[in-house]
Amino acid sequence: MKSDFYTAIAQIAAERGIPKEAVLSSVEHALVTVYRKMANTEEDVQVEIEPTSGEMRVWVLKRVVDEIEDPLNDITPAEALAYTPSPRVGEVLRIEKTPENFGRIAAQTAKQVVLQRIRDYERDTVYEEFQDKQGELLNGTVQRADSRAVVVELGKAEAVMPAREQVPTERYRSGQRVKVLLVEVNREQRGPQLIVSRSHPHLIRRLFEAEVPEIYSGAVEIMEVAREPGLRSKVAVAARQEKVDPVGACVGVRGVRIQNIVNELYGEKIDVIEWSPDTAQFIANALSPAKPSSVTLDEPARVATVIVPSEQMSLAIGKEGQNARLAFKLTGWRIDIKDPAALQAMDGELLRQAQAALAETGPDEFAWQGRQPRLVRPDGTISVRDKTFGPLAPELVGMSVDVDLRDDALEVYYNRELRARFDFGDGTQLPLDDDPVAVGAPAAEASAD
Repeated sequence: MKSDFYTAIAQIAAERGIPKEAVLSSVEHALVTVYRKMANTEEDVQVEIEPTSGEMRVWVLKRVVDEIEDPLNDITPAEALAYTPSPRVGEVLRIEKTPENFGRIAAQTAKQVVLQRIRDYERDTVYEEFQDKQGELLNGTVQRADSRAVVVELGKAEAVMPAREQVPTERYRSGQRVKVLLVEVNREQRGPQLIVSRSHPHLIRRLFEAEVPEIYSGAVEIMEVAREPGLRSKVAVAARQEKVDPVGACVGVRGVRIQNIVNELYGEKIDVIEWSPDTAQFIANALSPAKPSSVTLDEPARVATVIVPSEQMSLAIGKEGQNARLAFKLTGWRIDIKDPAALQAMDGELLRQAQAALAETGPDEFAWQGRQPRLVRPDGTISVRDKTFGPLAPELVGMSVDVDLRDDALEVYYNRELRARFDFGDGTQLPLDDDPVAVGAPAAEASAD
């Protein structure tokens, strides 16, 4: 018949979802600490528990030596004769020293130690379970939401969705089921900290992979994603197998597949366009639903002059410039949209001068829209506008950082703390302690200072 002790072990294991052997091991380690405190000793001790009977036995380990160097753990052959008839030098003896009433005393003293070790085991289990899931799509349930963060339950663990990772147009309520992207797993003293996101562009990728079998199998590949969370996204896809329509595969029959993704994003509009290795064609596709008449590229300045029929100008630019802005994010090219009337008013030389002037003006309203998230690669670098910057600090590898372009400096933030600055032109690292007033200030003001 199984003892109450074994029943208690099985109950703890079932409640915490951990193996009974791990609980038993935690108890044995805790009882070693209890015995050393009771005996006021630092001897090498082992505690064994018989699971079925619950009997506890304490063993002290002694090494047989000719000359004692460590009085706590060494024993001479003459002393060892009291425990074994033929001791051998180098042998380790197990000497039982189980105190009377040890079970009762141990049960009272070891409770907190046992619980602490079980909590440590649970934390390690959670960390090991989720550390390899960074960048994956997870199903969760909102536990609570306030102005600072949303707590999402992910099975055995809880994750935090800070304000920067939330979609401004979404409202979260307790009990709501949501799909989130796991962006960070940090090992903290109080347990692993999981950071999830609903606004990250990679969330769009994972939703398409889950909904479109051709993407999961590799027949269709997502090349680029541009997103304004809660409002609109553009996804560029390409076929990796012959006779596969990449856009049709993503949209699905009667739009079923894309509608499922839109529903998960609570109505966020999604444009699926075909990626093209021809830059001009890709830019034209990126301005969908507008259909440009022609695209002229200025390679050195990475500026594209796009001619759009007059009746489609509003479509090409979009509400508050949204369509053109997303096309820029998708292609990495600054786009100058013109109608035929504007083109006719310029001769060739004036057009070239206008393009040159546009290239010198720095980011316009379509070029940069506040801080943007970037995932730090394994080599510690990040990519911004097809340029590579880094390396960043080792602890940021695999993390999601925010980047901001101020004048000619690229600033990298983590948890709203400035961690690095780079010259956007040549990629060299800049000091963090530049005068914030002087950076980006007009020349006249700077000279006046």
